[in-house]
Amino acid sequence: MYQFSRSIYRELVPEVIEDRGGANRLAFLKACEAAFERLAADRHYFARPARALFRDVRIYFPISSQMRVYRVIERHMALATAYVDRALAAGRSLDGTSLTCQASTRKGAPCRRDPVPGSRYCPSHKHLEEGFATTAA
Repeated sequence: MYQFSRSIYRELVPEVIEDRGGANRLAFLKACEAAFERLAADRHYFARPARALFRDVRIYFPISSQMRVYRVIERHMALATAYVDRALAAGRSLDGTSLTCQASTRKGAPCRRDPVPGSRYCPSHKHLEEGFATTAA
């Protein structure tokens, strides 16, 4: 996810409002990295990543360039989201390890089985995803 956050940074850093010591640039970079790390780690519970990142960084840009900033963030987030979704559909996490079921056992320990392809749960816990989909709809 490093490449996505640095890509946004390189594209938008010339428009960051200047201050002493470059604190705005550093804060902008940290916000970008935090957003992409959260996208990678918590994809299913990060509903609007572009909007969240823009809300965090818009204070570092002048009003005249905020629409461009939002469009750049939105484009890069869409690419990163597609990248994360492809990795999850292939049954791999972003670090290359295989995924494990997101459910817990009756004793409270995390389930260690492999999920069904395209799902977050193993065959024993697939009913959890079906229930989530009907309550979310």
